[in-house]
Parts: sequence; C-alpha cells; structure tokens
Amino acid sequence: MTADASHQPTAPSPASSSSLTAPGASSPSLLPRAARVFVAGHRGLVGSAVARRLAADGHEVLTRSRDQLDLRDAARTEAFLRDARPDAVVLAAAKVGGIMANSTSPVQFLEDNLRIQLSVIAGAHAARVPRLLFLGSSCIYPKHAEQPIREESLLTGPLEPTNEAYAIAKIAGITQVQSYRRQYGASYISAMPTNLYGPGDNFDLATSHVLPALVRRFHEARVSGAPEVVLWGTGTPRREFLHVDDVAAACALLLERYDGDGPVNIGCGEDLPISELAEVVRQVTGYEGSVVWDTSKPDGTPRKLLDVSRLTSLGFKPAVALRDGIAATYEWWLAQQRTG
Repeated sequence: MTADASHQPTAPSPASSSSLTAPGASSPSLLPRAARVFVAGHRGLVGSAVARRLAADGHEVLTRSRDQLDLRDAARTEAFLRDARPDAVVLAAAKVGGIMANSTSPVQFLEDNLRIQLSVIAGAHAARVPRLLFLGSSCIYPKHAEQPIREESLLTGPLEPTNEAYAIAKIAGITQVQSYRRQYGASYISAMPTNLYGPGDNFDLATSHVLPALVRRFHEARVSGAPEVVLWGTGTPRREFLHVDDVAAACALLLERYDGDGPVNIGCGEDLPISELAEVVRQVTGYEGSVVWDTSKPDGTPRKLLDVSRLTSLGFKPAVALRDGIAATYEWWLAQQRTG
C-alpha cells in the first residue's frame, strides 16, 4: 500500500555491526514487517519500481511529488522526515540522463544531485530514521576499471569524461553514507545499479539512456518507413542491462539483509555489445531497414560489467530475460503513446 500521510514513528534501532546476512540465516530482517518506507523519487524509473515492490511486500510506502516537496530544499525535506518518521528511506531521486544530456549540462547533473543527497541523507539522520538506502550508479567507477568491476575499484582511476559530473556527485553520496555510518553508527547503505530499463523509463531522445533511445529510434523509423537508422559510435562498447523489477527486488533484499560500509553492485553479471543490443531492439520493434554507425560520435566507456558476487551472496538472482524485458518495455511505451 502507499500513503502520503504520517503516523506514529517506529522507534529507531541501532545500526547492525554485521555486513550481510547469508541466504537461509536466522538473523532477523533489518527492515521491520509492514515498515513505513519513504521512497524519494517514486515517479522515476527506479523509484516507481521500488515503490511497487515494497508495497507488494506489505510495506507502507510514503511518497511526495516534486511539487509537494523539492528534495533540494534541505529545511523542508528535514521537516517532512521529522513529521513522517519513516522506518526507512530509499533515495532513488536523482537528475539522470544519457551521454548527450551529461555532456551539455554538467552543472545541473553535479549540483542538483549533490543538493538532493545532502538534503535527504542529512534530513534522515536528523529525523532519526533507522535505515537508508542510497542508490548511485555504475558510472562511479573508473573508465578503464578491471572487468568485471568490483566495488573496491572505486576511486582507483580516472572517470569517463562524458558523465564525470554526475559520477562525482554519486561518489559524494557514497562517502556521505559511509561518513554517517562511521561517525554516528547509522544503518545507512548504498547500492550501485548497472544500466536499467523498464516501465517508467525516459524515452526523450535528448535525455534518455541508450536502450529506450534505441527503442524509440527504431520504432519511429519503422513507422516512417526510413531506410536506415543512424546510431552513435561504433557499436563495440559492451554494456550490462537489468530490468527495473529486478533492481527493485535487489533493493528490497538489501534493506532486509545488508548492513555493510561498502557499496553493493546491482546487476545481472552479463553484458553484450551495443551493436547486439541494437539488433535485439530492431527485431522487437519490427524495423527492417539498415543500421549505420556514426563513428564520429563518442562511444563512452569501452566496457562496463559489474562484479555482483556481493549481491548474489545474499541470494539475489535476476528474473527478467533481456529480450523479454525489452519487448515488455516496448509494449508499455506504446500503451503510453496511445493514452498520452
């Protein structure tokens, strides 16, 4: 169920000293049954999926739209959290976008995300919220990190220049979470999802990530009868993709079982070249023209595959196959177009 109104708070509990609970272990859940959870960013791709999952698990999901609460406003955010007194906060709110958006608006990607994170995490601590999950991004890792990327690779090399501002903001969020753990013993954790897709994704060609952009490009080319579709780069970079329902399941699992200082990678552990992804999308959308790669445009990071052993040790396993997930996402987007 979801709710906007506040009730009596659950008393805060001290942070656990353990890092994780193995599958089948007898340790109690770190998240109470029927917990009140504030999902910041509940209208976004990740936040909406997390809200659905937590509600399905029997938790009370608290939400606020942007016009009700600007999360960049620290005073108002803290006041809301003090009044609502949730058992946990999931910080999924962020300014996000693809290569073009990150390249043209680095100031906004840096400053908006820093403001949101400082506001929500500090506000949660001030309101004595017992649990918090901060969601970052796999772009925090060095451009040429050893593959698959382990959590320990953080800050071991230069970042990908095209999304450096966003990555630095997310790295600051991880550091903020770790600082609250070390200084105050807060049971706050962070997780770094891989490339995500699914219902609720952004299909705007100027600001979207690669998968929804491909869906829209191929769909529009099929509808218009265009003989070819021109795509950025060489098609050789390899990427990992995870459906949002799977990342929501991982978030629920981490809230229940993980209480470590280090971030946790969320992914499926498999990747593919962008050229192969484009071919899957082309088939799903029914486009029969040719694909041309504009090699004058940037590729971004050559490869980005996450080491997900820390997450799988908790019992996580993705449930949505890539082609099935793309097909379902395409149908969802078409339905939005028909009703929009």
